Amino acid sequence: MAFDYSKYLRTDKMPTLWCWGCGDGVILKSVIRVIDELGWDMDDVCIVSGIGCSGRFSSYMNANTVHTTHGRAIAYATGIKMANPDKKVIVITGDGDGSAIGGNHTIHGCRRNIDLKHIIINNFIYGLTNSQTSPTTPKGMWTVTAQRGNIDPTFDLCKLAEGAGASFIARESMTNPTKLEKVLKKGFEHKGYSFFDVFSNCHINLGRKNKMGQAKETLDWIDSRIVSKSKFEKFTPEEQDGKYPTGVLRQEEQDEYCDMYKKVQYASQNNEQVKF
Repeated sequence: MAFDYSKYLRTDKMPTLWCWGCGDGVILKSVIRVIDELGWDMDDVCIVSGIGCSGRFSSYMNANTVHTTHGRAIAYATGIKMANPDKKVIVITGDGDGSAIGGNHTIHGCRRNIDLKHIIINNFIYGLTNSQTSPTTPKGMWTVTAQRGNIDPTFDLCKLAEGAGASFIARESMTNPTKLEKVLKKGFEHKGYSFFDVFSNCHINLGRKNKMGQAKETLDWIDSRIVSKSKFEKFTPEEQDGKYPTGVLRQEEQDEYCDMYKKVQYASQNNEQVKF
């Protein structure tokens, strides 16, 4: 029996505004399938998105949704989660929205270990605003802001999240939805800041303008850059260069921010000093 997506979608907003072949639709489906598998009530789910192609996520999902200002999705989501600690808060940003203008909020969300599920759809470019360099754009690639080739060093977003203290970190690609759903499920079940770096394609504003051909060639390029964590760890440093490990890269139990805040509230009510 075919999976029924209709109860999870605002069907009056269909079809989507995403370009044909865009990976955002694959990621949207994966999120829905995981929510369904976990049995979450959509009245208990809040989808928070920022600006960019990924920002449309909140428009299409039939849940509590907030479409926020550029770079501020984690800030909004933090407030929503602290006011409603029993709800499931999923944040969708792009690589520009989540690691450039919103990078500061991302690292502090990781640091606090607040129970947010943060998916960065990483297509290595500012897609919606016509091809500006993002923090994940590979060196040498053409963008409208680096027309002779990008010279900026590239962020490894998972290493950034690890350094900032996220308790769950995973990377997958939309080219393998089955693996993507597995890591999303693990992260959605985890209590704490769950960070997902999901490689996706922008074959219009990255691929085509860098002469990669059609969408399939952009997907092949993504696949050429990723390797399983177990295989990556066996590589020499030279072999690891330019490759990105996939799977669950970190999962640790840590104090969750909303739980710690409850202790602060209790201590305040009883004129005590909070202890951890």
